[in-house]
Amino acid sequence: MAKKKKDPLLSQKIQIWIIILLVPIAITVYFFVYLAWKDLQSIPAFKEAIEETEEVLQLQVNFDLEIPLEYIPIYMAAGEKYGVPWTLLAAHHRVETRFSTMSTLVSPVGAEGHMQFMPCTFVGWKHPTCTGLGKGEIKPEDKTNPKIIKKYGGYGVDANNDGIADPYDIEDAMYSAANFLAKAGVAKGELKKAIYQYNHSQKYVEDILFYYKQYREHSEELERVALQQANAKK
Repeated sequence: MAKKKKDPLLSQKIQIWIIILLVPIAITVYFFVYLAWKDLQSIPAFKEAIEETEEVLQLQVNFDLEIPLEYIPIYMAAGEKYGVPWTLLAAHHRVETRFSTMSTLVSPVGAEGHMQFMPCTFVGWKHPTCTGLGKGEIKPEDKTNPKIIKKYGGYGVDANNDGIADPYDIEDAMYSAANFLAKAGVAKGELKKAIYQYNHSQKYVEDILFYYKQYREHSEELERVALQQANAKK
């Protein structure tokens, strides 16, 4: 037996009337939202924040990848502690993991985390399993143990004092990279030497220096807006 066709909940005539009634309401809401936005724009602090954000967005158009503003205070803090330019840390972050946007933070040869440390570099080459490229056979719990890292002379740092030095934690990774670069030569002003120690490739050195110089040129503007954004979130 054929099913009885159900009548629509609202007739077509009523549906048309509802649409006619909703159009002016939508226009009115849009009008008041627009007025509110214009009022906000007239507030000096709000206007200044918009202009500065637009300024940074505009200058980052020249970058092949935008630097996430939330990372800049971390670069700055790590750089200040170890005497490393934050723009150099940003350059390494860009080259190593495209600002941590890679599908995986583990390389084919075993480098790990935001800044791609080989386990033996992070934990220390004095570890008895460390040979070759430095993948080692280090227990997972030892890889992030500050006491083990100190024992074997690694570069891993517990930046946020949570008892763990984790290459997958952005603060720990950045402080660890700054620690490495400082000891590799940056503390003595030997940038090229330090960069080469991070990855033994002249092409790598050239890439890092390219981004470092690009970011350094706009460092003041980037710092100002990044810190304003960070303070606004507090």
